Amino acid sequence: MDFKDTLLMPKTDFEMRGNLGVREPLIQAKWAEMDLYKKVLEMNKDNEPFVLHDGPPYANNNIHIGHAFQKTLKDFVLRYQTMSGKYVPYIPGWDTHGLPIENEVTKKGVNRKELSRSEFRKICREYALSQVEVQKAQFKRLGILGDWDHPYLTLDKTFVADQIRVFGQMVENRLIYKGLKPIYWSPSSESALAEAEIEYHDKQSKSIYVAFDVVDEKFPNTKLLIWTTTPWTLPANLAVSAHPNLTYVLFESNGTNYICAKDLLEKLTSLLKFENVNIIKEFKGEALEYVQYKHPLFDRVSPVILGEHVTNEDGTGLVHTAPGHGVDDYMVGKKYKLDLLSPVDAQGHMTAEAFQYEGLFYEKANDAIIADLEAKGALLNLTVITHSYPHDWRTKKPVIFRATPQWFASVEMIREELLESVKTVKWNTVWGEVRLSNMLRDREDWVISRQRAWGVPIPAFYKEDGTPILDSNVINHVADIFEKHGSDVWYEWEPKDLLPEGYEFEGKLTKELDIMDVWFDSGTSYRVLERRGLPFPADLYLEGSDQYRGWFNSSLTTSIATKKIAPYKEIVSHGFVLDGQGRKMSKSLGNVIDPLAVMKEQGADVLRLWVASVDYEADVRISNDLMKQVSESYRKIRNTFRFMLGVVNDFNPETDYVGWSMRGQLNRIVTDKYYELASKTNEAYKNYNFAEVTRLVMPFIINELSAFYLDYTKDTLYCDDQNDFERRAIQSTIYDILLGLLAILTPIIPHTTSEAYSHLPYKAEEDIYLERMPVGGRMKEPKLQENYVHFVTLRDEVLKHLELARASKLIGKSLEAKVTINVTKEMMDALTYLQLTENLNKVLIVSKVNLILSNEFSVLVEKADGVLCERCWNIVDEVNGDKLCHRCEHVIGGRRWIF
Repeated sequence: MDFKDTLLMPKTDFEMRGNLGVREPLIQAKWAEMDLYKKVLEMNKDNEPFVLHDGPPYANNNIHIGHAFQKTLKDFVLRYQTMSGKYVPYIPGWDTHGLPIENEVTKKGVNRKELSRSEFRKICREYALSQVEVQKAQFKRLGILGDWDHPYLTLDKTFVADQIRVFGQMVENRLIYKGLKPIYWSPSSESALAEAEIEYHDKQSKSIYVAFDVVDEKFPNTKLLIWTTTPWTLPANLAVSAHPNLTYVLFESNGTNYICAKDLLEKLTSLLKFENVNIIKEFKGEALEYVQYKHPLFDRVSPVILGEHVTNEDGTGLVHTAPGHGVDDYMVGKKYKLDLLSPVDAQGHMTAEAFQYEGLFYEKANDAIIADLEAKGALLNLTVITHSYPHDWRTKKPVIFRATPQWFASVEMIREELLESVKTVKWNTVWGEVRLSNMLRDREDWVISRQRAWGVPIPAFYKEDGTPILDSNVINHVADIFEKHGSDVWYEWEPKDLLPEGYEFEGKLTKELDIMDVWFDSGTSYRVLERRGLPFPADLYLEGSDQYRGWFNSSLTTSIATKKIAPYKEIVSHGFVLDGQGRKMSKSLGNVIDPLAVMKEQGADVLRLWVASVDYEADVRISNDLMKQVSESYRKIRNTFRFMLGVVNDFNPETDYVGWSMRGQLNRIVTDKYYELASKTNEAYKNYNFAEVTRLVMPFIINELSAFYLDYTKDTLYCDDQNDFERRAIQSTIYDILLGLLAILTPIIPHTTSEAYSHLPYKAEEDIYLERMPVGGRMKEPKLQENYVHFVTLRDEVLKHLELARASKLIGKSLEAKVTINVTKEMMDALTYLQLTENLNKVLIVSKVNLILSNEFSVLVEKADGVLCERCWNIVDEVNGDKLCHRCEHVIGGRRWIF
């Protein structure tokens, strides 16, 4: 007779195979239909708010793995805070201005030169908006909930108007000025760059040592030794700098005198192959001040000046100084009232001020200049070195220092306030405070103007003599116009139409054509919070570690400049995503992991589980092999959910629930362990330690549940009477733990937990996201856990001996075993306290257990003697005529079974 149908086997429609690539979009459609995001907001609307302000990604092309990584980390925070009962609105944003969009539009065949600025800007706007829609759909596919219908865009009229008002406040506070000083200039982008737009890559440069002839009676027949890796800047040389307190030497070699730092003489003698070196005298650098020398290429005489930036660590201790091509040079040149010569144009070509080198691209000019130096006998050494050099972060091509008229925001004036504000922020990345403080301490004034078309216009007018008009009243009026008509009117309207009514001016006004740095755009995005009625400052900014010099920096600068407070209370930063070997991803290496492909093939939840499994503070790795490992972890979670759902399919918590205190010892122990898990995962979530959540949950699911509790309770769940008290106690335990695990894992794998929750026979809400996060707590009965430790020791030893017996073919299934256990009094007392002396065979999943009190602990496994029950597969002493044990006979006798 087949007794299979008499067993209470698990039943659920929650499928073993996730098929997430297909199922997740259906789940997201369900969320949209029920308007889940608004439902949770409504549920928590009167509670404490939590605001994570979204740093805007750039609206260009499909999202990459870095985007997916960052947005998922944010979603972990948003979901946890929401399920903890806080009011958590999420307004996603996009950065929509700048050069990459101009380039993309140009690549599509748009001829910028044939269009007016306004026409070109409209095309850029359309392209940016199309890219926002592409990325929006892809972010939503990750399972991220937010106000996607009302994101903030840096091109929005309201956003631009608020940005202009911030600019106006900074003008009012005298923090904005126009100046001529060397800044990072990208010939490939034809625009100024801010520090945040600079990347450092290795570059090969020509390193030269040059002799400058002194034309001063104090040092006859003498040459100054200088070193440079930028020969193209020599046409702009207007001085040589010496450190006032360094010791210099005048030395003779083969009839010629030279000057260099004393500490570098030995190195230079070897490198430049000086022979018969004879030191004539030593002196401090201050003795060189105003000594005259002749330019090696032109008929120009310049002075030696003194500067604290000079070192004796490399070079010669005498620094070729071109105030138009370097910050240190500019500062010391300003002190000595030197001209600001910068004979290079916007495209990187030498100008007429470079005389015979006019028209040459600056890198080509290197060769011509070096050849001329050699012809004149001034070149002493030429080598090629590889060094870290600044590059344009967009074009990846080298930048130069070039003095041009630009608009600046003064960092110097508010530096101390910036540094003090950093101390008020909570830094979850331990080195974050030091890193940002160091950047602010060393930061030059912020160049905020760009020579592009697609961006926010700088609202400045010029008088006929070129004097800029900076008036906060005018600027605020322009902001009002932009809010109503859009910023294109700056290029479409006459200056008089952009001025407040009754504003008086003389002569003809012109408008500034430069746009603002895009970091000024995003750096004022906190104004969105106030406009949307949300608290300021934001509770959290969470971005990549590159934003210490970017968004964290620019946001802090504009906020301190206008509000005297940091725009964020807390900062969390993450590293970059690398391939499995720790390399940067690139198409040429073929190591790019596409999040869209991962979601299609494996599902967003598998990708999210990977994000939760890595230590995000450092650079993280991803590869197909690593994703297979994550998929295996996901499979274990899903199968555990499926089993738990199956065994509570006939459980109604309203009528069948057994309270914690009445569940029996092992049920209480596993419930206690779940409470402890909930407490620890809560703490981990609060500290943004998502990897700790997975490190806690996975062992609990695999070891405590799958390998033990859910395994040994199968006998009771399948074979006992449906309403057996112990069976209902076990179901109550499983129901509590299942509901808790679904909530705990919802921030990480929301599609799966939502799907599993929908298959729960009895539930209170439409979706698991509307449930509260379990808080857990301390163990209710520590003595249970103390005694449980002894049972674990016993069980581990029994399992080891069962495995040995199985390997020796003594037994097959563990139910074929009889186990004799010699236990110490301490162990026997523990088993008695745990109420396991009578049913230990069930818990160990063997047919018979013989406990013997002894001085030593030992285990003996034998093949069980007796007969097999055809229903529960236990080996018992006797069965009835239907080959059923007494227990199974009793259960079937109490039911009406049809075979």
